[in-house]
Amino acid sequence: MAERKRVAIVEDHALTRAGLRTALGTSFEIAGEAGDGVTGWEMLAGVKPDAAVIDIGLPGMDGVELTRRVRERLPPTRVIIVTMIDAEREVLAALAAGADAYVLKTSDPERIRAAVEIACEGGAYFDPQIANLVLARFSGAREATSSATPLSARETEILRLIADGIGNAEIAERLHIGLGTVKGHVRDILEKLSASDRTQAAVVALRRGYI
Repeated sequence: MAERKRVAIVEDHALTRAGLRTALGTSFEIAGEAGDGVTGWEMLAGVKPDAAVIDIGLPGMDGVELTRRVRERLPPTRVIIVTMIDAEREVLAALAAGADAYVLKTSDPERIRAAVEIACEGGAYFDPQIANLVLARFSGAREATSSATPLSARETEILRLIADGIGNAEIAERLHIGLGTVKGHVRDILEKLSASDRTQAAVVALRRGYI
């Protein structure tokens, strides 16, 4: 039996923290807990978990700064942000800080567990509502494609259209290729970006500067 991943929780509301502990404790080892950002950083630096579930609105040191510190000083630790959908500015800041997954506090336990599992496996997870928020914010304001992209020129072209909300059939028509060809490219894109669907793939690519 594979060793369970170690997950730490940084959340200032005791009831929410207890809910996260219950939701995650069936699949992961809970390595530590904290109720504010400063104590959270001290805990994370000490236990060095595989993943950290971090509330975005923490006292002392907010979740964005805590994420940035984890990325800089504990790079192996994956970061899963838990937030409310109305925290747009904070979500975008956490995206820039390098969080690996974003899940709503109102999500059911299975979705929260899935987000942590995907992040621990090296993938990225974005709640669909958060993904749509990010795409709406960044659509039309993308930077040049990164030279380090794993995507081909055609895959990048298709992913840009996906980010603009274009469906597979219309992509096929615009690019004068078959629908099956588009679907094949989308499958390859999802695999290369470790994304579970088209929207998450677009968000991952935006975050990494691929589109």
